[in-house]
Amino acid sequence: MKKTSFYFDFRVSDISICYSSLTFQKVHEKVCIISQPTSFKLTEEPGLHEKAFSFTKTCKNEDSKFYCSYICFQGNAIKTYKYNVLTFLPLNLYEQFKRAANLYFLCLLILQIIPQISTLPWYTTLVPLVLVLGITAIKDLVDDLARHRMDKEINNRRCDVLLNGRFEETRWMNLQVGDVADILLLSSSNPNSLCYVETAELDGETNLKFKMGLKVTDERLQEEDQLARYNALILCEEPNNRLDKFMGTMIWDSQSYALDLDNMLLRGCKIRNTDVCHGLVIFAGNDTKIMRNGGKTRFKRTRIDILMNYMVYTIFALLVLLCAGLAIGHTYWYESIGSKAWYLYDGLGYSSSYRGFLSFWGYIIILNTMVPISLYVSVEVIRLGQSKFINWDLQMYYADKDTAAKARTTTLNEQLGQIEYIFSDKTGTLTQNIMAFKKCTITGRTYGETNHHHFIHFTFSLIFTQPVDFSWNKYADKKFQFEDHFLVSCIRSKKDPQIHEFFKLLSLCHTVMVEHKGDELVYQAASPDEGALVTAACNFGYVFLSRTQDTITILEMDHEETYEMLALLDFNSDRKRMSIILRFPDGKIRLYCKGADTVIYQRLDANSKNIETTQEALDIFANETLRTLCLCYKDISQAEFDAWSQKHQAASVSMGNREEALDTVYEEIEENLLHFLVSVQNEILYEKKKKRRRLRLKKLRKRFTNSTNPPDSNQPVDDWEKEKRQEDFVDMACECSAVICCRVTPKQKANVVSLVKRYKKAVTLSIGDGANDVNMIKTADIGVGISGQEGMQAVMSSDYAFAQFRYLQRLLLVHGRWSYIRMCKFLRYFFYKNFAFTLVHFWFSFFNGFSSQTAYEDWFITLYNVCYSSLPVLLVGLLDQDVNDKLSLRFPKLYLPGQQGSLFNYKNFFISLFHGIFTSLMIFFIPYGAFLQTMGQDGEAPSDYQSFAVVAASSLIITVNLQISLNTSYWTFVNFFAVIGSIAIYFGVMFDIHSAGIHVILPTTFTFTGAASNALRQPYLWLTIILTVGICLLPVICIQFLYQTIWPSVGDKVRSLKNERKKKKPAFQRGGRSRRSAYAFSHSSGYADLIASGRSIRQRPRVRANGKWERRVF
Repeated sequence: MKKTSFYFDFRVSDISICYSSLTFQKVHEKVCIISQPTSFKLTEEPGLHEKAFSFTKTCKNEDSKFYCSYICFQGNAIKTYKYNVLTFLPLNLYEQFKRAANLYFLCLLILQIIPQISTLPWYTTLVPLVLVLGITAIKDLVDDLARHRMDKEINNRRCDVLLNGRFEETRWMNLQVGDVADILLLSSSNPNSLCYVETAELDGETNLKFKMGLKVTDERLQEEDQLARYNALILCEEPNNRLDKFMGTMIWDSQSYALDLDNMLLRGCKIRNTDVCHGLVIFAGNDTKIMRNGGKTRFKRTRIDILMNYMVYTIFALLVLLCAGLAIGHTYWYESIGSKAWYLYDGLGYSSSYRGFLSFWGYIIILNTMVPISLYVSVEVIRLGQSKFINWDLQMYYADKDTAAKARTTTLNEQLGQIEYIFSDKTGTLTQNIMAFKKCTITGRTYGETNHHHFIHFTFSLIFTQPVDFSWNKYADKKFQFEDHFLVSCIRSKKDPQIHEFFKLLSLCHTVMVEHKGDELVYQAASPDEGALVTAACNFGYVFLSRTQDTITILEMDHEETYEMLALLDFNSDRKRMSIILRFPDGKIRLYCKGADTVIYQRLDANSKNIETTQEALDIFANETLRTLCLCYKDISQAEFDAWSQKHQAASVSMGNREEALDTVYEEIEENLLHFLVSVQNEILYEKKKKRRRLRLKKLRKRFTNSTNPPDSNQPVDDWEKEKRQEDFVDMACECSAVICCRVTPKQKANVVSLVKRYKKAVTLSIGDGANDVNMIKTADIGVGISGQEGMQAVMSSDYAFAQFRYLQRLLLVHGRWSYIRMCKFLRYFFYKNFAFTLVHFWFSFFNGFSSQTAYEDWFITLYNVCYSSLPVLLVGLLDQDVNDKLSLRFPKLYLPGQQGSLFNYKNFFISLFHGIFTSLMIFFIPYGAFLQTMGQDGEAPSDYQSFAVVAASSLIITVNLQISLNTSYWTFVNFFAVIGSIAIYFGVMFDIHSAGIHVILPTTFTFTGAASNALRQPYLWLTIILTVGICLLPVICIQFLYQTIWPSVGDKVRSLKNERKKKKPAFQRGGRSRRSAYAFSHSSGYADLIASGRSIRQRPRVRANGKWERRVF
């Protein structure tokens, strides 16, 4: 069982004031962790916190002023959950009522409690509101319970802490700064205090990374008694969310040691292949980097979301106008008619205007269903289902890596069907990012080509076209392929010292870690480039064997050499190069450097040879789409290195602008270099051209490499000119079918996306696979991450993720288009059915004195959106397809309506509004006309209010459910069951709530006793319902027929093409029963028809027709 031990001896007893936890913070805001037994002179610090003090401590002949506060250090217990037993209900309700729609219906519920204006029972609003709040609360509760379980599991983990000179077991939640969390690695059980970690919880990467303790702590902090005597001062940065950076300094025994991320074990990483490690906590609890990364990200909203909100505001404005008009109508009606009718006297003595005021609020309650309460919940259900379909799509599953597509958000699915511009990274996204050493140029001569001038004889040269046999090298990678035998012979002859230096540089200048598995070497590289170069050197006989903190050991052909590493000048995106300074066994000091040609050529010595020939080779390699890298070196004298080393040490422990200081020092030593060149090939994953064209809907696609900034002379003189240049750039780029932006930084990638969003108001998608693509992915409307060779940072920041670029085609053209069409169809129908339902009250108002009387029974109003009309439209939003996935991919023009936003806009909204007005007119006036002067079969007049409400409600339910049937393109058993089931549920519930039994139980709640059975036993009323439904649906059927016939859409044309192909009869059919014979399936149809026709199959002479000779068969 592996044990991980963490140590911090705070020595509180040595401090004159004992606090449970102390923070010592330097005035320039750098955290200082003190574990050194000392005494402090404490004085109150004016202007600071009331319980803060300042002290002066002398360290390394410098006076540093600090202040301390016992409220800053975080405990190690984490809390990611939002609710507990007591706070769940109030906090969740508070969060939900911050949404305007929920707050609106809460206000309506309050209005319904006021007797003077209440026109509907309170439960008509309460039931839908409770249902909506309940569904959302259950979802939030499930999510929070998962966070509770995770917090409990993490907080109760066991670990060992060094207290009073010995290790004691405790829980994570009980630890404080100095115990565990983001810790500084002091030592481990591995040689050189090496520690392997897995950082999947931090960045999603599963490959092992290495961390290493300082050499001084590795040598002096291995035993418990040594750890107990450890007394050091650590200055470090404040808590932040930068997972890729740490800066600190350890002062121990008057010596300063630089600390960086390679010395840190961050919370969330898992220790692998390491038995024991000891560490010192820097950050704990919510101050750790992983917890700091738990902040809110930018909330992305779809165009449909924004448009839907504006439409809800429009509906609310229409609602207010309607209610105001009806209130004015009631005022005049009461003034002219109501006040003069003795049988309407209520004894309240209200004036006409006051009655109109009450009527306004009454109609606000009645017509509230114009603003659909269940709209947002229904939309979330549909989006959740669409996200699951993406996750379950086997055609987006990559079996080689066992990676399925993943929708990491549920709020952007329909936006996938509206993408106008695609921004793509190149390396690792459009390509596989699998590197292999192919060619090199050394001192002006190119190797790796098989057509050397000395291969004259053809038969002789055939031998050399075969791959090189590396069996002489037991460490060679069997997968490595190289065809230039001449280079291998030069290496093995050891006659060319420059070739020797070339491959020695490849085996020494890197940050690769090696793991020995028997006789096999496993290299762990930070990038595919590093791994390819070290593997190439290994195959050619320069084998990287091991490294410590200050040495590197390699096998040079047949003998082993160990080099002392004096300094490692690491790579970053600004430097575009890395260097290493080594002391050779003979005492010589040499700097090896590798990097991009743009930075290496600037640092070459003026007397460097073969610059022109190397540049020519560089151009040739670039034209062959090979990735190129320049290598160079120089010798350094001991005096020069000693002077530079002092500057390097001072810069490495600087707490202010350390990176800038180190870059300046690096620049001093990386000059006057000698150089040669190497190239690495990027194996591109090519797609079929026809597949690539389907995404080129005359939109911008951007591919990236690396970049330099334009010269200062080209900078705009003012903001106006900058704005104009940006706009011109976007206009010019968008005229192209594809744009390649070369040599751009991650920030510039994001800026290009922002410019297109800003000036084109377009929906953008960014796709990438590396950490340098994260800014671009977050900036775009849709971010897609590819789990490729460069880790999982892009995936962790994305909205959608999969393993191969080619899956983007299916994500957009199938899932995106389907999601957009389904959501648009759902919203159009949802608004329609609510308008058709609600506006019946409006027409009824003209016949009841604008008295806020409802046209339906109360329970029908309550259950209409919940039970009677919700399921069919939900299924359309989840399952509908205008064409199948194969046709969606085959006809990319089907994607255009989404880009144009033509399926859901204000035009469609008003069409739904007028459609709803027409339906509500028919629902009200046809039954109203049928009820005038009507006599039933039993001699009774069924023209009462309750019978009218039953007929109108029945007509409405049948109409809206058949209307969604007309809008359904893809029928399944579930859709059929939902339509029939919704109508059946309506009639079943209606007969129940109109029964005498339930009236006896709740006489004041269920007042329509016997209304349904009385009305629907009259055939005349059934004919009225059929007539109403027919008149409502007939115009829709006609309009759909005309559009499909005269103005067919792209989807209509594709469907008609599909139907025509189905109607074509096959050339050969079998009828009746037949035996299955292999003969029948292995032969094509013969010449029976030709023989039976009596025609001859002999060949006639050729005749000349239309200027061409033809043979005719008779």
